[in-house]
Amino acid sequence: SESKLCEADIVYALATPNKLKNTEWIKPGKVAWEWWNCWNVSGVPFRAGCNTATYEYYIDFAAEFGVEYVIMDEGWSKKLSIMEINPETDVPHLVKYANARGVGIILWCAWPQLVGRQHEVFSKYANMGVKGFKIDFMDRADQDMVLFHTRAAETAAKYHMMVDFHGTYKPTGLHRTYPNVVNYEGVYGLENMKWAQGHVDQVTYDVTVPYIRMMAGPMDYTQGAMRNATRGNFRGVNSEAMSQGTRCRQLAEYVVFYSPLNMLCDSPSNYMKEKECTEFIAAVPEVWDESRGLAGKVGEYIAIARRSGSDWYVGAMTDWSAREMTLDLSFLPEGFYQVELYRDGANADRAASDYRKEIVDLPSDRKINIKMAPGGGWAAKISLK
Repeated sequence: SESKLCEADIVYALATPNKLKNTEWIKPGKVAWEWWNCWNVSGVPFRAGCNTATYEYYIDFAAEFGVEYVIMDEGWSKKLSIMEINPETDVPHLVKYANARGVGIILWCAWPQLVGRQHEVFSKYANMGVKGFKIDFMDRADQDMVLFHTRAAETAAKYHMMVDFHGTYKPTGLHRTYPNVVNYEGVYGLENMKWAQGHVDQVTYDVTVPYIRMMAGPMDYTQGAMRNATRGNFRGVNSEAMSQGTRCRQLAEYVVFYSPLNMLCDSPSNYMKEKECTEFIAAVPEVWDESRGLAGKVGEYIAIARRSGSDWYVGAMTDWSAREMTLDLSFLPEGFYQVELYRDGANADRAASDYRKEIVDLPSDRKINIKMAPGGGWAAKISLK
């Protein structure tokens, strides 16, 4: 089956082995992210934006749902001056506020801000309690830029800082050499839906990229939209962005896409209105003990099972064709299993956010029949009873 391509780890296997003696401080996790949703929260007494009160709201949301990190994207520092903090965002206070609630802060920067001052930057913010940096806009892969990635990873590790390389080329194994490199963009992720016009087909891309780009390593796709649209209803909206395809597709992407630092792209206000989906998203592991391609065809559909401990998660997605499939789970160890599943609702082809949650016993033949709407998905947690 073509789905076995999703199990490939050849890029990682051929990379230079880990150079870090101590990696216990490297903690994958979920991230509440504000840029995609434009800091657009509602039902609050303050003016939402890139300011201290809004970030406290994001931190409170992360703490409530067990989301490990909050990212502070562009705007927390003075423009292109990484050592000067925007007075509207009290970063030292927010780091303390977050850490006291079991949440870590990750900061964004454009890569030129680090040139010639990596030690200065990483030491300052590590001492403040920041957990890592999202480094952006490299946008090329010449020798100088590849060397920048290596040096940034090495220097950040000295200060126990994790790195997410955004605006970058596809992975070449640096995350094995320096495991503090927890994610890369190098993918046409959901953020592009903010300005996409009708000709963009993200749904077909979603069932193509697991076979191609994901073979190279982790990808910061930034999924998690709670506003979901059918093909005919989708439009690019910046401040109230949406996804193409169904709600269950967004849930399935947390299983299908490998992303050790995994964003919740939508507004906490929307997530709190959708507690059932949010609890599932927040609980899906970011790293796995085992992965199995179940079924798939490049550009048409994908189904993957991944194991964490004794729990298995399954994610499936289709293209713009409605699809029925039988998933064969006969590889599961002996035992009686419960399936917590999320499937496209009966009207998901008209209202893409329509879904149903069910809790059922795994059939004795270990086979599950699933049905997906156009642009749809299916997600489940399978655990021993």
